[in-house]
This record gives sequence, structure tokens and C-alpha cells, in this order.
Amino acid sequence: QVQPVESGGGLVQTGGSLRLSCVASGRTFSSYAMGWFRQAPGKAREFVAALSWRGGITYYTDSVKGRFTISRDNAKNTVYLQMNSLKPEDTAVYYCNAVVRCGSSWCGHHEFPNWGQGTRVTVSS
Repeated sequence: QVQPVESGGGLVQTGGSLRLSCVASGRTFSSYAMGWFRQAPGKAREFVAALSWRGGITYYTDSVKGRFTISRDNAKNTVYLQMNSLKPEDTAVYYCNAVVRCGSSWCGHHEFPNWGQGTRVTVSS
């Protein structure tokens, strides 16, 4: 069963940094666009960042532009999210998955219906 495995979350102060990692379990992600999503308490999961399968094109939601960087290492089947200048509103559980365009945003790829457990990021003020 294919499932992403996220790691790297934790507790950090406002202005701090974290680097999240996502590894595919059971299948390679190397030929798919990849993305990060987050879900804050009491809110729906939202798109954060996406990266083309070769890694040359990136997309970010407006609230993280200039602070977050998505990257990938296809040889390691791993996707990263470098998060700098963290704010309390970044507090959420972060998930990764293969993605496809859906309207003006990105959605989980239908070939990867199983989401991982996510990794929790807490930013204290």
C-alpha cells in the first residue's frame, strides 16, 4: 500500500525554521508532481506548495511565498519543505502527496489516495 511518510515537524518559536521531509513508501514519486498541504485545528486541509516532477517549477500559496521552499531528491524518493520565518499561523499538521492541478490550485493525485499521518508543526508566539 503506497503511503507517504512525513517527518521533521516539531515545536519552534516565531521566526524559527524547520525542514520537513516526505518519503514514499511502496512506490516511487519521481515521475509525479509533488505537493505539501497542511491542516490547522478546526480547519480544512489546504494547499501549501507544489513542485514539478523534474523540480524546475514551483508553486506556493500566497501566505508562504518567500518563506517556504519546496524541493525534491528523486534519487532518494524524497520531497522537502524548508520553512523559514515561521509564524503562529503556520501551526498545522503537514502532509505531502503526489499532486495534480485542480482548478487554480492543486489536489492529491488519484493514483495516491492514501495520505500519510502527517507531521505536526507548532509555532509558539
